[in-house]
Amino acid sequence: MANPTRRGVIAGASSLAALHASGAFAQGAMPSSPVMLNIIDVAGNLQLTQSSIEKFAKDNPKLISRLNFSRAPSPELPAKLKAQQDANRVDIDMVLTGPGAMSDGIQQGLWVDVWKSHTAALPKAEDTYHEQALMMQRNFGQNEGVAVVYSPSGPLFEYMPDKLKTVPKTAEEFLAYVKANPNRFTYARPLNSGPGWTFLQGMPYILGDSDPSDPMNGWAKTWAYLKELGTAIDYYPTGTAATMKELGDGTRDCIVSTLGWDINPRALGIVPKEAKVFTIANTHWIPDTQFMCIPKGVAAAKIPVILALMSHLLKPESQAATYDKGYFYPGPAIKGVTLAMAPQESQDVLKEFGRPEYDSLIASLPTRPPLTPERLVAAFRRWDQEIGVGHAPK
Repeated sequence: MANPTRRGVIAGASSLAALHASGAFAQGAMPSSPVMLNIIDVAGNLQLTQSSIEKFAKDNPKLISRLNFSRAPSPELPAKLKAQQDANRVDIDMVLTGPGAMSDGIQQGLWVDVWKSHTAALPKAEDTYHEQALMMQRNFGQNEGVAVVYSPSGPLFEYMPDKLKTVPKTAEEFLAYVKANPNRFTYARPLNSGPGWTFLQGMPYILGDSDPSDPMNGWAKTWAYLKELGTAIDYYPTGTAATMKELGDGTRDCIVSTLGWDINPRALGIVPKEAKVFTIANTHWIPDTQFMCIPKGVAAAKIPVILALMSHLLKPESQAATYDKGYFYPGPAIKGVTLAMAPQESQDVLKEFGRPEYDSLIASLPTRPPLTPERLVAAFRRWDQEIGVGHAPK
């Protein structure tokens, strides 16, 4: 996922003394001199957290000497990390990731199990996260990932109302629309796309599959439906940004979207403001959560600093900034953070580009956890082999 980097204004940050007082440094001694941190983002998360990370570094010069930020496609990261670990030369200190690299990393044993090994250095999850984010932390982040932002996500369909005149209400009607209008709809490869990820996992609920939690044995209707849908799709873009560009320039009339991917590209002018969204019958929210991870092999002296940074990013001031310009709407993963606490710019953008119907949709549609990491990896692999094959990007 890649949009232009955006930074909110963030009020306040914990001082070094306050962090000591809070017990954030309870496990692991602080380094004798400040350390350089290399942070890689494979989920677009820096748009929501970079200014908070920089504020923490500025306020704690005895901990951090320098920050190096980099970005990479999610599918590339696990292999890169594994190669570094095998060579005992890990140069990535902290990873900001969505479901793809998170799942692969857990399955391959790439991450430090921070919730077990450094329990006292992190806030208590039950006291910190709101109910939905806590569900994601337990079921998806497990012991390795620290949830930092949350969104009910999708699946949603986004469309141009001057092109799609009659909005489909069911999966059958949607399939009929796509086949009657070939190449006017697409979605991005699920492994590297939040909308693609939620669409893939949401279809078993929409279609009434036998076991939505089992992509290998319980998704017979979904795999058949996606194959049939693919007969009217020319190619699947490698990321969500490409689908938004194609909707904006008129190449597509309809794409798969999510709450944040609907709001933010319209706020940035990539997609026309008048674009609309719809859901179809039996839609369940498949929430998206982005996590902070520490790769195995990171220098021991850096780990207490990274844990302190993680704790800082779970404070209300940092969390309020994650409303941003709607990129991961709503954004906050912790309890008690409201839009009124967000920077004024965020409030203004969401007033103009948010949708009143989202509150009722969030309240009324059921929420189901995503697949476990192991099953998600299997679903991604099967999609690549059976659905994506023969539909290479242009």
